[in-house]
Amino acid sequence: MALEFTDANFQTSVLDSDKLTVIDFWAEWCGPCRAIGPVIEELSKEYNGKVNIGKLNVDHNPNVSINYGITSIPAILFIKGGKVVDKQIGAVPRSIIEKKIQSHI
Repeated sequence: MALEFTDANFQTSVLDSDKLTVIDFWAEWCGPCRAIGPVIEELSKEYNGKVNIGKLNVDHNPNVSINYGITSIPAILFIKGGKVVDKQIGAVPRSIIEKKIQSHI
């Protein structure tokens, strides 16, 4: 199951991690977010142990969203070593997300 990132656990779960972390910024009212949700779940199972993959609800966790300038969702950030190494805005096919993951692990 995809991890749940929050304002409270972001530092330890994402920024302090030595693994690539993929964060799906989403909200319950966002149709494209709901469409991409199952893809994030599948990828989290496939890359379990190799890549941290999870979701962050922008409505419940405004601080991280503001800090990273998230103005459109879904937005997917790829963070490694505490730095954003890639990002994807909007709902895209699974192959695009997977290609970005592969290029950073």
